[in-house]
Amino acid sequence: MGNFVDLKSADGQLFPAYIAEPAGKPRGAIVVVQEIFGVNSHIRSVADRVAQSGYLAIAPATFTRVKAGVELGYTDADMQAGSALKAAAEQLPPPGVLLDLQAAIDEGARRTGGKVGITGFCWGGLLAWRAACELNGLAAAVPYYGGGMTTAAEMARKPKCPVMAHFGDKDHWISLESVEAFKTAHPEVEVYVYAADHGFNCDQRGSYDAAASAAARARTQAFFAKHVG
Repeated sequence: MGNFVDLKSADGQLFPAYIAEPAGKPRGAIVVVQEIFGVNSHIRSVADRVAQSGYLAIAPATFTRVKAGVELGYTDADMQAGSALKAAAEQLPPPGVLLDLQAAIDEGARRTGGKVGITGFCWGGLLAWRAACELNGLAAAVPYYGGGMTTAAEMARKPKCPVMAHFGDKDHWISLESVEAFKTAHPEVEVYVYAADHGFNCDQRGSYDAAASAAARARTQAFFAKHVG
């Protein structure tokens, strides 16, 4: 349904983004932020579903500053490779890849003339949270199991737009205790916890949970309908 186009960040960095367009006039735009596996077939399928629900979807390749053309699967080797790339991206001088997310947000606004939301998964969930707190032009943000979101440093951030967050109670990367601390620190954020593991939204992972994925998707769609259009 979609295709890759090159976008340019404020510092001149060029990076590809997968863009999927709806059948009719867009209700707005949603930026879809990748996991540690690149803009792979799963992330492209998420963007395609977003477009099917009436939004322009933009999935920026947020690893471009450390390695171009990343598209990984979900094997142990892919996990190790993706983790190393994430570590390298997190070591970039601030604001790092947030510049690329801002460019994607701006592109969504430019193309649709409407509001822009953001959603992300795993590392992308963390980036979606940071974007909600640090970037401009967002009407709503929905992080899924954002790794690191519930640390003290990330909880100290203050969102500038409405946020809904999804977590799994079997996630060994994100403790329930830390999720509860996040809820206490951010009563303004809609937090949902599912009987599921990390990565429950991804139907290419062993941790996929159809019921949790469907419930989170329905809530996300209603949230974006309310805040984006």
